[in-house]
Amino acid sequence: MSKMGQYCKAYPLDAMRQFSGWHENAQAFRKTEDASANGDGADKEHIVYLQENYVVTDGIFIDENIIFDEVTDEWIEFCQKTLNFQLPEQAESLKANA
Repeated sequence: MSKMGQYCKAYPLDAMRQFSGWHENAQAFRKTEDASANGDGADKEHIVYLQENYVVTDGIFIDENIIFDEVTDEWIEFCQKTLNFQLPEQAESLKANA
């Protein structure tokens, strides 16, 4: 069964591809009839989801369609500084109590 995290935020795939260490799992992209894949996963306007654990998925579920999961200090810094990704206080407190 699919699992939803406490928080995720949608971004265009092109924003993620700005990270110098970006390597996407092209097989993890959801298959749709109207997909406009260009041979390297999906087009730059494709929306992906940055999860609370800094993993990137092609959908809202934290454990499905994982496109990127190489979570490093550099990746976290990129997400926070370049993408302005920040967990809301409520999500932070729920995570701490888990």
